[in-house]
Amino acid sequence: MEASFLAWPFFDDGHRTLARELDAWCPAEIEPLEGAEDHDLDGTCREIVRRLGAGGWLRHAVPKAWGGLREPLDVRSLCLIRETLARHSGLADFCFALQGLGAGPISLFGSEAQRQEWLPRVATGAAIPAFALSEADAGSDVGAMQTAARRDGDGWVISGEKTWISNAGLADVYVVFCRLPDLGDKAFGAFVVPAGTPGFEVSARIDVIAPHPLGTITLRECRLPAGALVGEAGKGLKVALATLDVFRSTVGAAALGLARRALAEAVAHTTKRQAFGQRLADFQMTQAALADMAVDVDASALLVYRAGWTRDQGA
Repeated sequence: MEASFLAWPFFDDGHRTLARELDAWCPAEIEPLEGAEDHDLDGTCREIVRRLGAGGWLRHAVPKAWGGLREPLDVRSLCLIRETLARHSGLADFCFALQGLGAGPISLFGSEAQRQEWLPRVATGAAIPAFALSEADAGSDVGAMQTAARRDGDGWVISGEKTWISNAGLADVYVVFCRLPDLGDKAFGAFVVPAGTPGFEVSARIDVIAPHPLGTITLRECRLPAGALVGEAGKGLKVALATLDVFRSTVGAAALGLARRALAEAVAHTTKRQAFGQRLADFQMTQAALADMAVDVDASALLVYRAGWTRDQGA
């Protein structure tokens, strides 16, 4: 592990200990699972989540009051964990990230009952959540979503389809974002939908080059109690965007972890591979290419952790 960046003033001693301990934990707990997803994707993801929970790492994905370690969620810790996991295993990073993102709306806006029911289980790996926002014609333009919820007595009824949903088919609970047409054209809501709720189904699984659970969910007259609403009726976009804001810089951290791994692999290869009577690393052009990579990685780390630090200061 290249750890010189941990001396930067963005971090406290708790962050430094976290990064070093997680890096030491991964070789025995995560790396032996490499490739298992090719034969049993869902089972491998569940095992990774179980191990992350047993190791205490998932406690960083929920607030302290409900089984977590910090209050509020600490973005620098999330970034350090995602960078470290991504360097060891892209799938482990995915599993950790979705524990935080999937439960994020409940962490930030959920009722006491919702938090008590789900967050302690997310923190131990006993429950796997999903964040169901995207639709076929509503990706970055989330306001274009067509999935809708209507009031029905004391509860709600949802109909629509969501796609590109991470953890589809694996999750125990989904936070589903919908239009609320009865409240106006710009009114949205977020709802807790446990897997197995009548009217809810995972209608398709989507295969991708780097295997991870991804799919389409369909809701057909899916009936939910009043207590399923997350936050205020009509404020669903606020719930979605505030959650994404917490986790946005962690995406850069995961990319940073992948880049560090790529650089390490390149250095290892060029110091072993022989050509024209010498190592590739002895050629000046190879050295220049590696130096450029190292500079880019360091610059990326500065940007990522400055962003995390800024967010943790309340920006």
